[in-house]
Amino acid sequence: MGKYKIKKDDMVVVTAGNHKGATGKVLQVLTDDARVLVEKVNLVQRQVKPTGDRAGGTLEKEASIHISNVALWNVDDSRKLKAAWKLNDDGSKLRVDRKTGAPIDAA
Repeated sequence: MGKYKIKKDDMVVVTAGNHKGATGKVLQVLTDDARVLVEKVNLVQRQVKPTGDRAGGTLEKEASIHISNVALWNVDDSRKLKAAWKLNDDGSKLRVDRKTGAPIDAA
């Protein structure tokens, strides 16, 4: 299990593979496998049986992408960004943009 600078609900861009250039929101970070699920990227089809209220048939869902193949995306500037850790005065850690020093996390 590793520590990653990409978190759930971050905007990311795919940097390698069949979906290179696609952007989306991170739905889940799978830390044990070093993979992420990105909304509307790397869609696969699965056949499901009917259960309860849900009808059976073909279901389309996201498959995971290795975390090394995605990068954080700055929507305002339309550019990739690298993250760094910065310690606040109270000792808590904050993710910041390496280029500008602006905080990534929404307070």
